Amino acid sequence: MTSSAPRVELTSAASELLRRLRAVHGPLMFHQSGGCCDGSAPMCYPEGEFRTGDSDVLLASLTVEGMDEPVSFWMSKSQFEVWSHTRLIVDVVEGRGSGFSLEAPEGVRFLIRSRLVGT
Repeated sequence: MTSSAPRVELTSAASELLRRLRAVHGPLMFHQSGGCCDGSAPMCYPEGEFRTGDSDVLLASLTVEGMDEPVSFWMSKSQFEVWSHTRLIVDVVEGRGSGFSLEAPEGVRFLIRSRLVGT
């Protein structure tokens, strides 16, 4: 991946939802495990609520206009190995996601769109 290409991007819909969630829950973070249940949907939590460790990779600190602090985007190392040559685009779609992710009560869910990039 070229150094000028961001590894993770937000759509305008995702940024707007993050601003609304930030107003209610405070600073935010994403974690994407690629596990069961919601598959590869990114999960949004209050910053620090999901404990990260040696089995996780910090892919990005996302700047969102109107928010004072960045939103960290973490991914499990095993998932990162599979997705290492992709640019991840965080978007929002209608429908219920995981009950653990902050957007669940909103009737929408975060979704990853991806695009292959050169190594």
